[in-house]
Amino acid sequence: MLQLLIDADACPVIDLALSISSRYEIKTILFCDTSHRIERENAITIMVPKGADSVDFKLVNAVNKHDIVITQDYGLAAMCLAKGAFVVDQNGRGMTSDNIDQLLAFRYESAKIRRAGGRTKGPKKRTEKNNIAFANEFRQICEQAISTKLEEGLNG
Repeated sequence: MLQLLIDADACPVIDLALSISSRYEIKTILFCDTSHRIERENAITIMVPKGADSVDFKLVNAVNKHDIVITQDYGLAAMCLAKGAFVVDQNGRGMTSDNIDQLLAFRYESAKIRRAGGRTKGPKKRTEKNNIAFANEFRQICEQAISTKLEEGLNG
């Protein structure tokens, strides 16, 4: 069975993702640390002790090939892609082997600027346009994950 794994700490599209994934009968798991108690009907919540990357490591250990992951963390996305998962961020940007290196490089450069005392722009205010973009991309990823898993099941 396909799973949707959500890096739920600070994720603004949990309810939207649950609404869409339920139509595809995809099992949903929310991952959060003890400082964010996030629970939803029709989803399993896995809480981990608060700590640097504790949620990320728990999630990456639970992900399987063809699963879908929602995260805004490029490092976590890279680890999930390496395991054969589909990854999308909260704004509907699919992360793939084609763009993850560039995203990681951008993250590295931004961190370097901040360490040197510089400032980088934060995220823009979330709009309904972001929700629409996410919903459209997420539906496509759900369909792609299902068809890829079915194809491999028939051929393997």
